Amino acid sequence: MTYHQPKIDTSPKVSDEIRKTTCYMCACRCGINVHLKGGKVAYIEGNRDHPVNRGVLCAKGSAGIMQVNAPSRLRAPLKRVGPRGSGEYEEISWDEALEIATGWLAPIREKHPEKLAFFTGRDQSQSFTSLWAQSFGTPNYAAHGGFCSVNMAAAGIYTMGGAFWEFGQPDWDHTKLFMIFGVAEDHDSNPIKMGIGKIKARGAKVIGVNPIRSGYNAVADDWVGITPGTDGLFILSLVHVLISAGKIDLDYLSRFTNAPVLLNGDETSPEFGLFLRDDDGKPLVIDRNTGKLAAFDTPGIRPDLQATHRAAGITHRPVMHHMAERYLDPQYAPEAVAERCGITPEKIHRIAAEIARVAFDEAITLDHEWTDFRGEKHATMTGRPVSFHAMRGISAHSNGFQTCRALHVLQILLGTVEVPGGFRFKPPYPKPVSAHPKPHCKVTPGAPLDGPHLGYAQGPDDLCLAEDGSAARIDKAYTWENPMSAHGLMHMVISNAHAGDPYKIDTLFMYMANMSWNSSMNTGGVIKMLTDTDENGDYVIPRIIYSDAYSSEMVAYADLILPDTTYLERHDCISLLDRPICEADAAADAIRWPVIEPDRDVRGFQSVLCDLGARLGLPAFTNADGGQKYADYADYITSHERRPGIGPLAGFRGAAGDEAGRGAPNPEQLDRYIENGGFFVNHIPEGANYYKPWNTAYQDWAVGMGIYDTPQPYIFDLYVEPLRKFQLAAEGHGDRQPPDHLRDRIKATLDPLPIWYPPFEDNHVDTSEFPVHALTQRPMAMYHSWGSQNAWLRQIHGHNPLYLPTKLWEKNGFSDGDWARVTSAHGTITVPVAHMAALNENTIWTWNAIGKRKGAWALSEDAPEATRGFLLNHLIHELLPPRGDGLRWSNSDPVTGQAAWFDLRVKIEKADAPAESQPALAPLKSPVPQGPDALQWKVGK
Repeated sequence: MTYHQPKIDTSPKVSDEIRKTTCYMCACRCGINVHLKGGKVAYIEGNRDHPVNRGVLCAKGSAGIMQVNAPSRLRAPLKRVGPRGSGEYEEISWDEALEIATGWLAPIREKHPEKLAFFTGRDQSQSFTSLWAQSFGTPNYAAHGGFCSVNMAAAGIYTMGGAFWEFGQPDWDHTKLFMIFGVAEDHDSNPIKMGIGKIKARGAKVIGVNPIRSGYNAVADDWVGITPGTDGLFILSLVHVLISAGKIDLDYLSRFTNAPVLLNGDETSPEFGLFLRDDDGKPLVIDRNTGKLAAFDTPGIRPDLQATHRAAGITHRPVMHHMAERYLDPQYAPEAVAERCGITPEKIHRIAAEIARVAFDEAITLDHEWTDFRGEKHATMTGRPVSFHAMRGISAHSNGFQTCRALHVLQILLGTVEVPGGFRFKPPYPKPVSAHPKPHCKVTPGAPLDGPHLGYAQGPDDLCLAEDGSAARIDKAYTWENPMSAHGLMHMVISNAHAGDPYKIDTLFMYMANMSWNSSMNTGGVIKMLTDTDENGDYVIPRIIYSDAYSSEMVAYADLILPDTTYLERHDCISLLDRPICEADAAADAIRWPVIEPDRDVRGFQSVLCDLGARLGLPAFTNADGGQKYADYADYITSHERRPGIGPLAGFRGAAGDEAGRGAPNPEQLDRYIENGGFFVNHIPEGANYYKPWNTAYQDWAVGMGIYDTPQPYIFDLYVEPLRKFQLAAEGHGDRQPPDHLRDRIKATLDPLPIWYPPFEDNHVDTSEFPVHALTQRPMAMYHSWGSQNAWLRQIHGHNPLYLPTKLWEKNGFSDGDWARVTSAHGTITVPVAHMAALNENTIWTWNAIGKRKGAWALSEDAPEATRGFLLNHLIHELLPPRGDGLRWSNSDPVTGQAAWFDLRVKIEKADAPAESQPALAPLKSPVPQGPDALQWKVGK
């Protein structure tokens, strides 16, 4: 018998052309190769030359093709013609849309700029949108960080000049023990997956701390199924054990931190607890060489961790004394905290011993010479190869700021920050907190705001308060309620605007912020606020302008829709001024560019702001003759200078395109980026890449790159003096005084050394009635809420069950296919349940943002996302339950105002299966038609 081998083309032509750009399916910002056939996207793969992902691409990135072809894409500008929420719109031209927007906004700017509230969601152009808002003159601007992870960022900036995620990374090449806290799979997923694979391949150990054992925690060598909200207590117990055992790096603490800085010990002084300073304002230490006072940065000194200074009968002690006194207290012993944390004392002791063993017994040394900021030369670099990473899981609690501070302090005590094997900053970090702007809020009709909206308050003088002491901002950021709210409070904007507290606004302008659904606490209540009318029948929030690429739940509640492009149809700038793609050894930034042209009447939102800014006459967006300064966002990216020679992109600057960091604008800059694969990298010289805050070689390199204008060496703040300044005000010192009802809270929670206190909801509800913790996490397959409309990704997560641990599963008699009624102090949901053994025994959880409202996202009304998917948001309120003191406290961290999503307490019981998840809201009418049953198209011939 003769067999004939079939002729199979094993290497078919995938594409006619490959265009390299940057992914937008999560915040990793990986490099991608977009294959085109006949001008259409045929295939997306990872770019192997890209510094972020080196060719690795996850399901989200590959599925980007389905975002470009999503039936839910908006088609043209829309004007509301029916009631809010009705979904009744008519398509209009861009000229009409921009005329309407200008007609609404121009009178506001001329008389009351603060009556515009401009807030953006998960966009990646915040240095641009903040410039637009500042030029408009409104104080009411922020992005989504206030309900995401501002506690992590702010705690890191105030403690050590940077934090995890975009600010830094583990030393993947040298670390031997990696410990993660509260990390789900959506943030930084490809780099973390690559890093974990790298360290596990050489035998390094991974410890995961998370109530939920999924994703990274599932591949950890050791899992700590902690009780939600107790991470800070666990961390401080580790600190207790390490200090007790003498396993801290005293030399590192002496040289590079404020541990030896002297604190004012005069209890009668208005400066009690502040640093002793010299005539130049520099913190003072005792020099071990001379036994005398010296400024902390004096060349040649050896700061003393033990010595005290006595003057006028008062003893002034160094920070280290106060730390030892606090953390050696038996209240932090493992035996004292174990039950509350849900961890055995033995496990806490064992983890502390493992950390100490790796840090001190397996220390590594690199033969790199370097010179520190005091002029001392070092022949080597010593590293303690323990590294940490943390994210939203420990941030999104009302004790999150202090918990994040505790973790940063733990790293510093071990001497594992900016050393080989430890945590390393990514440029433009590290930066001392003093190098960051302070918040600004001075409004002048018809003129720009007096400075950047967001920044780092150094004391009561930096609060954003009106002359009468009321909040200057609609979200009440930088008030006594949350004095150091570095990212604003986006979750409070709609409720405050609806209440007219602290004042009424005229226009709410939002970009890519799904605030009527998964991005709001109290979803049902927020929907009512968006549609509520006053006694005259007018909307309480008079006008709403919204921009999005897709027909999300929020679209139905806007009066004017400005349709955005998808990410493959637009210019974007991943900038050193904003959220770059740097690595610990290199400064790097990137672009997106239109690899395809839109087939709809849509425009990139940033380009729309360039046009709108010119129509409004905003100084940053107009030339001297009044003409439009930037033709579009691409023009802004190449032409704008934040300071002379410093622009949005660091690469290919100067007339010849051969300058990095600093240089005149280059009209061909975007072309050079495209030729280079969509990114630019400039490596830090060897010997300058560790000890960055104190390394003169790094400081000089950073000045050359335009990160600083002058070297900015500094020491880490184990003790955060600005917190003490707010405490002093609460104790009655100073001209700016908090309201009496906040004094005790400020004194208790704004401690300059990390503390732990129970999450606020525990004190506002009867925990015997609501004994169960409830959490959400984002899955690895989805990041933005738009991921769950993606035709490919929906097959991974079509709906979201509520996961129950074995203890609660058996206690309530659940079986596969059952439903549960879950009740909080705020509301009730009825949802499908599933059993999960690898879960804290008193915690339930679900995936976030899978549940959709009927009619949104062009999904059918019987889509599983709408019938079996759900949100925990219905159980969470932006205000804490009443406590009997006549006040409703914000459900936020008292330091930063971060939304305390993960403080939620509930009770759970078995329920009869309803027809669909409850609450079931009425379907929305979408301005785009429902998608087809099968999504298919032909690419190429």
